[in-house]
Amino acid sequence: MKEPEAREEICRVGRSLFERGYVHATAGNISVRLDDDGFLITPTDACLGFLDPARLARLDANGQQTSGDRASKTIALHTRIYAAARKFDAKTACVIHTHSTHCVALTLNNPGDELLPALTPYFVMKVGHVPVIPYHRPGAPEAAEQVAQAIERLGAAGTPIRAVMLTRLGPNVWHDTLAAAMAVLEELEETARLQMLASAARPAPLNAEQIDELRRTFGARW
Repeated sequence: MKEPEAREEICRVGRSLFERGYVHATAGNISVRLDDDGFLITPTDACLGFLDPARLARLDANGQQTSGDRASKTIALHTRIYAAARKFDAKTACVIHTHSTHCVALTLNNPGDELLPALTPYFVMKVGHVPVIPYHRPGAPEAAEQVAQAIERLGAAGTPIRAVMLTRLGPNVWHDTLAAAMAVLEELEETARLQMLASAARPAPLNAEQIDELRRTFGARW
């Protein structure tokens, strides 16, 4: 994405996520990998609902800041995601991180290795597997390393992923455009909400035959 377009799109998506409750206060961040090398990322402690395109942090291809307000501390995680994910999808160009309520809630009580089962066809088709990363403080290098390992492990197994879940913090999702990444996030949070609403009934996931049909028909990522 070209830089002027990327600046406007980051602000548009940030405002949309904030107004619809996917982010709150100064939680969350958005980055874009630019066509001419380098990155844009939202500043540290910025509210995604009130971003200024001119004040977004600009970094070079090595992750060193060159202009704008101080970059979010999660840039190290974002750059690891780009490096790992682009091995399986060379078009990967943006990352969104939020503290979406239902996703975070699912990690508060021994979530296991994967956030959600295959509950709905659109979750299987649009999101796929979401590995859970054990808790680390925000910005911890250990978390970035474990995220990269999860992307590479599942990609090498033939099930490339578009999202990971940081325990007690929130999801990171990535795609080739911010609009597409936002759609992944929306589907992920909605499925987490459904899981919580139906938790007392312990909903059964789609079975292997149903998932295989979605994979053959729609190229599902599960």
